[in-house]
Amino acid sequence: MLLLGIDIGTSSIKVAIVDASTQQAIATVQYPENETGIKSLQTGWAEQDPNTWWEHTQQAILKAHALKLYNPADIISIGIAYQMHGLVCVDKNQQVLRDSIIWCDSRAVELGNAAFSSIGQAKALQHLLNSPGNFTAAKLAWVKEFEPAIYDKIDKIMLPGDFIAMKLTGEITTSVSSLSEGIFWDFKQQELSKDVFDYFGFSEALIPTIREVFSNHGAVTGEVATTLQLRPGISVSYKAGDQPNNALSLNVLDPGEVAATAGTSGVIYGVSDELTFDPLSRINSFAHVNFSRDQNRIGVLLCINGTGILNKWVKEMTGGSFSYAEMNKAAAGLAPGSEGLQILPFGNGAERMLENRLVQAHFHNIDFNKHKSAHLFRAAQEGIAFAFRYGLDIMRENGMNPSIIRAGKANMFLSDVFTESFVNATGVPVELHNSDGSVGAAKGAGIGVGHYATAKDAFVHAKPLETIEPTKQDRYNELYAQWKGLLLQNMRAEQ
Repeated sequence: MLLLGIDIGTSSIKVAIVDASTQQAIATVQYPENETGIKSLQTGWAEQDPNTWWEHTQQAILKAHALKLYNPADIISIGIAYQMHGLVCVDKNQQVLRDSIIWCDSRAVELGNAAFSSIGQAKALQHLLNSPGNFTAAKLAWVKEFEPAIYDKIDKIMLPGDFIAMKLTGEITTSVSSLSEGIFWDFKQQELSKDVFDYFGFSEALIPTIREVFSNHGAVTGEVATTLQLRPGISVSYKAGDQPNNALSLNVLDPGEVAATAGTSGVIYGVSDELTFDPLSRINSFAHVNFSRDQNRIGVLLCINGTGILNKWVKEMTGGSFSYAEMNKAAAGLAPGSEGLQILPFGNGAERMLENRLVQAHFHNIDFNKHKSAHLFRAAQEGIAFAFRYGLDIMRENGMNPSIIRAGKANMFLSDVFTESFVNATGVPVELHNSDGSVGAAKGAGIGVGHYATAKDAFVHAKPLETIEPTKQDRYNELYAQWKGLLLQNMRAEQ
């Protein structure tokens, strides 16, 4: 029996085929090879076409089949992970009404802040665990205010993974986990938030059918099954945001366990058994994949928008002639500190951990006679690691004190320079695993379809590849103090 996992990323779609018994990936692919772009019609805006996600998803599945490493007829269920917080709007015919306003879009910040003030900050935090800030509910409010003709046609709103499940099955569903990441869910009342819906004037009819994360979200239609060489009627049995799913893929399910990822954005994600929140909403709390009405499992999420996207930008700005592996090798030839060059990586929209400030990226202390491309490569990776340290200190203020962090050996964690910088800047060992979001989504499907009795059973064969310990903390603490001083200086300038 095989499981199909789909990861709807910002840059590409990843697909994995996992053997349900051995829990090992038989095939993994991504589509397209080149990174998908983000439409930015105005500063701070970020959109993508959901239909492009669907087209790329189909191509990725067919690309996996073309490897001929398995029989597609043996796939018993599908799991979906997706970029969080995006808004997809469809009409009564399930047709997309506008491009998705995605996670790093900043246009709705003021609308969310106004809702936070009107609801009352204390009440909002106690019930929503977050400010409406820049999340999906505030993005929908933006459409309602500035695109009323489109808003009036909306039959259902979805997050990106709900949309792909709809295209596969014709059914539209969601979950408490998804609703909580959109800031639609009241944790105290265990229902849709009357405060949010009343303030923004939303109808609850816009919300799809609510089901558990691990459950049947619909069966693949005959037409889609024929196109994708799948058996008709197999279920989509799991849907989760990319960061809760990344935590699942690393077997981070219980209170105190912590995961990290460093792709286009960077995230540290810890699990708590309390309805915890940050008074300033610099970090955010959502229902984890194993949350239930009887058992609090809250995912506490630190998100840094400017992470791998900075690494990509530096690659392009230096001519694009270096591969990422070559960039990492060049960066490794320099000592920590990049000979004085420091970079603030905040150039991908408003940063929640900086209280939704639009700080943008900054390069400091450039010396034209000394600094070469390798310095840029290293300073970028160190700057990203320092941003993680800044965010982790906020998590520590809120009671999250990890003794070890689990991460997939992928994206930025493929770089020894970044991994060394992360471990020494944070002072926390990192346990690297051979895992990614699409594999996690496939295992989620196995849990949802009942092949695994419990979530933990899906990871009995999981072993870490290696553990990286801090060895140069004093030097990185010194560099971090300098970097933090530059950040605070720039934040004051933005006020």
